[in-house]
Amino acid sequence: MPKSENYLAAQAPARKQTRAYSHAHYTLRRKVLKFLLRFIGIPLLAKVDSVNGVENIPESGPAILMINHIAFIDPIVIMPYLEREIVPLAKIEVYSYPVIGIFPRIWGVIPVRREEADRRAIQMSLDVLRAGEIILVAPEGTRGPELIEGREGIAYLGSRSGAPIVPTAIQGSVGFPALRFTSRWREPGVKIHFGPPFRFRSDYHRLGGEALRQMTDEAMYVLSAMLPEAQRGYYRDLENATQDTLEFL
Repeated sequence: MPKSENYLAAQAPARKQTRAYSHAHYTLRRKVLKFLLRFIGIPLLAKVDSVNGVENIPESGPAILMINHIAFIDPIVIMPYLEREIVPLAKIEVYSYPVIGIFPRIWGVIPVRREEADRRAIQMSLDVLRAGEIILVAPEGTRGPELIEGREGIAYLGSRSGAPIVPTAIQGSVGFPALRFTSRWREPGVKIHFGPPFRFRSDYHRLGGEALRQMTDEAMYVLSAMLPEAQRGYYRDLENATQDTLEFL
């Protein structure tokens, strides 16, 4: 069985292993944390130079923010600048970080076991999308200065949910968090750009195998085109980009 089909089989529904997502359960605590991040945490720990394309975030309904992942702080600098609540996916290890590990639990971050096809994380993500909320996904599955080959989870979630995907390009987050007035603050800060949303065509919604790989790569090329050449990495050759599985909204 090809690698993509193994992945698809592993992501079969695991509803019995997850509890139903409740937006109301997290609303108040997220509002408090977002306020603290926006007016205390970010001003002290991260220099944000620009946030562009916020109009591309759907005002309601499910959506997937697809980010390139450079530094630990990437999801943190995104969430306070959006009106809507964002539910990030993050490696399960963040729950065990000293002190700061409590915040993913309070927020309701979806923990992901990266060394395996995590059926529980997939199901939790689909539950959040069915509730009409936004999830944040880093398809590379790890951090780095350049794009690496994206994992097929982004295609699985996008195609099975039908949710629009908002490509989100991040630049300049290396070196943060850093205390204000340190040398890092004298250098260029973080730039965030939300691109036009797209979704996977309906005739690809139940396909696996090579189709998942194609959907993933086409989505990653959209993200790559939003980044400077030095960050494009595996997807640097934009001449290879196709959009056969995509429809822009």
